Formats: sequence, C-alpha cells, structure tokens
Amino acid sequence: MRKKLHLISLGCTKNLVDSEVMLGALSEYENIQEIGEADVVIINTCGFIEAAKQESVQTILNALESKKKDAILVASGCLSERYAKELKQEIPEIDIIAGVKDYDKIDKLIESLKNGSLAPQTSNEVFLADENHKRVISGSRIHAYIKLSEGCNQKCSFCAIPNFKGKLHSRTLESTLKEVKNLVKLGFRDFSFIAQDSSSYLRDVGVKEGLVQLIKSIDTLAKEGLEIKSARILYLYPSTTSKALVKTICDSPIFQNYFDMPLQHINKKVLSLMGRSGEFVGLLKAMRAVPNSFVRTSFIVGHPGEDEEEFVELCEFIKNYRFDRMNLFGFSCEEGTKSARLEQIPQKIINARLKTINRIFTKQYKTGLKELVGKELVAILEGKSTESEYFYSARDIRFAPEIDGEILINDSKIEGDLKVGYYRVKITEVAGENVLGCVLGHA
Repeated sequence: MRKKLHLISLGCTKNLVDSEVMLGALSEYENIQEIGEADVVIINTCGFIEAAKQESVQTILNALESKKKDAILVASGCLSERYAKELKQEIPEIDIIAGVKDYDKIDKLIESLKNGSLAPQTSNEVFLADENHKRVISGSRIHAYIKLSEGCNQKCSFCAIPNFKGKLHSRTLESTLKEVKNLVKLGFRDFSFIAQDSSSYLRDVGVKEGLVQLIKSIDTLAKEGLEIKSARILYLYPSTTSKALVKTICDSPIFQNYFDMPLQHINKKVLSLMGRSGEFVGLLKAMRAVPNSFVRTSFIVGHPGEDEEEFVELCEFIKNYRFDRMNLFGFSCEEGTKSARLEQIPQKIINARLKTINRIFTKQYKTGLKELVGKELVAILEGKSTESEYFYSARDIRFAPEIDGEILINDSKIEGDLKVGYYRVKITEVAGENVLGCVLGHA
C-alpha cells in the first residue's frame, strides 16, 4: 500500500517552490488532503514577521492534534531555521526540524528517522533548486514559479532574512533556462520569476543586468520555437531596477508589462531609517508610461521614526499615483534587526494608520474594477473556480496567480467545456469585488 503525505506550505511563493521540491523528493508518497490519514505531515513554515511566525506555530500545533498517532511530523523552512532550538524545547513532539538547507534531503531525513540511523549532514549553504531537482508543481497545470536566487545583499534595517538566508546566491542563466525548457516540455506555458531581490539576479557574479539577459534569452528561445507564452517578474528592488530593465520588459513579446516593486515607504527620512534608497520616482513614472502597465507594491506602516507628517506624505503619494495592487504591513519588530533597537511606535497608532491607508486604496481598487467593465483582454483560464462549479477561473495574462485577482467566467461564445489555456475575454460585470467575464474565443 502506498504511503501518504500531507504538506502545508506557508508564506511566500519562494517557500512554495521549496515545498514542490520536497514533493518531488517524496514522489513515492501519495499527496493527500486529509491530514488524519497521512503517514508523514510536513509544515513548511514562514518566519518573516511576527504574524507569520504565529501562524506557523499554530499550524504545527493544529497538525499535532489532527495527525495519526504514529505519523511523522516535520517542521521545515524559515521558522525552523531561525528558531530550531526554541522549537525543540517548546514543541518536542516535532519529529524532524529541517531548515532552509535541507529541502533536497527530506526523503533521507525521514528514512533516517524511521531506521534510527544518523541524519544526513546539513550543507553550509542555503538550498537553491535548479533544473536537476524534481518538482511537483502544485496549484496549476499551466503556470509555474522559477526561483532565480537565494539570500539578499540589501541591508534593510527591518528585515531578518539575510541573518538566516545569507548573502545573494544566484543560479546560472543556463540553469534557469534549462528549467524553463524542462517545464515547457511538461506543458507549462506561463511563468513567474521570483527571488528575495529579483533585480539583483547575477550581481553576485559581476553581471549588472542579469534580468535583462534572462528576458532577452527567453525571447530568443520563444522565437526559435519554445512554446512559452507569457511570463512576469516578482520582487524588484528599487536601487537595482534600471530603466533599461523596464524598457526590456516593455519590448518583450513574452514578459508582461508587470512591475512588482515593494517600496516600503515614500518619505526619504523613513526610507533612510529603513536602510533603503528613496530614488525611485523616475522608475515609477517609467513603469506607468509603459502601455497597459500593471504596478504592484508593498508598504510598511509604523516603522520607528514615522511621524504623522511622514505618514500623511505616504497617503498623499498613494492617492496621486494609483497603484494597481498593494500589500500593506504593520511594522513587525524583528529581533536581531537594526529597527528593533529604535523607539517603537505604539501598536494602536500603527493599526489606525493601516486602516487609513486601506480605506484610500480600497476606494481606488474598487474604482479600478468598475473601469474594467466592457474591456476585452487576454486571460489565462486555470479551470473551475473554487467559488462555484458554475464558474471557470481566469486571470488577466499580466497577473500573477492568486495575489492579483480572479475573473469568474460565466459565459462563453465557444461551444462545450473550456480547457486550461489562453482566451480572449470581455469583462461584463463587477459584483462587489467579483469580476465576471465572457470568453469570446481563443487567444
């Protein structure tokens, strides 16, 4: 009888890639949804901010209650790397604590536990998947994430990631292109390229415009017949994003005019306290000038030193620029960071500021949805929607999966069932935050 596995991947898409590597290494297991029937339960944790840490710990505790008595419980990922000693002390029922260096050894770790033998030796380097690692892509039959690098050379005062993931370590361009080719052979046509700092790709080996090289190389492969249809880049960093990169994205027939650049703040004093560059207004203008551009960002509210005046400046900038999507975070005081040593802003004030910005952006977001009605666009249809069996789920070809929104397809000019793929879609209605569309034909 085949052994059964239940895996929960928390946190970011970079974590998801590592989860998919573990699924690949444990492909002899049947991947199931019912935790109570699994022989092995893996929680791939996130330890980026306090809320993520709490979610990871609670998920581990819930798994302990739900799993079979003799099932092996594995805690892997960032929280396990950052707080391995504390987890062993506080939750001794965890059978295996695996950090960010051990994803490709998960099968050996489980086997050594079963056999009572020594666990495999941990590498000194953070694990970075390449084309040689088997992955089980989850959540889509057409889209896959490609991780470009691990670690980060930036010195953001609020971020603990470099403390446990180390300096930037890029995979080679050849390795990246090989993985894309391999996934295209398996039927994947849409890709999102990710890293802690994607715009620094290959800078650790002396290549300043690594992403420009990547984009041009993929465009060339597509011209030569590689069946890749669309791609986008997530997590650009302001100081390493150039106007040459923006132009290369704009000129690419494959890469969408999608610009995901977490700014974290607008005020130069606060950005200085954050250890970040404030020279990005020209980049934002260049991005917005690109035809059919889509601009996503993130802001941290309540960083130490953010006075009311600086907060108002942030609000005014958001009102005037009109980002397409935005992530908002209340400042999280992370031990071991420079920001943790500064005088903290009371949580009550942070919460109030978050509500203020959320009201501003929610109004803009809803206006943007209404402006879609009547427009025709190319969309990627992923299958049936989880909203209802009567809807298909699609997304604008520019959008990254899950984070940027869903188009519910409730009508079609094509007879019969719709298959996963690319379609021309007309937006017919917006009901609340639900966008409804009609398929006009194949794209």
